Amino acid sequence: MAIPSRIEQLCIDKGMKMTGQRRVIAGVLSEAADHPDVEEVYRRATQLDPRISIATVYRTVRLFEEASILERHDFGDGRSRYEEITDDHHDHLIDVQTGRVIEFQNGEIEELKEKIAAIHGFKLIGHRLELFGVPIDSQKKKGGKR
Repeated sequence: MAIPSRIEQLCIDKGMKMTGQRRVIAGVLSEAADHPDVEEVYRRATQLDPRISIATVYRTVRLFEEASILERHDFGDGRSRYEEITDDHHDHLIDVQTGRVIEFQNGEIEELKEKIAAIHGFKLIGHRLELFGVPIDSQKKKGGKR
């Protein structure tokens, strides 16, 4: 028997029924180094099991999201994109030209968000930071300013 992927193991731990197709989808999501949308998950999953339908991928992704296994993001491109929920906090920098997502951590931002919350009388329990940009080199080529 194959070793379950991280997401498959989370599903098992939550008592979810794991069909063969759910296992494939969980594996695809566990292996994703990017933040795929449902159509990309479907494309990758059907390379492993051509019998998987787009509807199955949509249902499975929604089920994983409702079980707090996946987090849905809207990076401004009109597509919901997904990543595994982890305890490892990070923020996102999105290249609006290519859709590439760069994950980063920054101690100064973490300190500043706590200070801002405290100034307004709040204890921060979470935050999400998404920065949108274009590579500086692409602006130079188009005659834009730095």
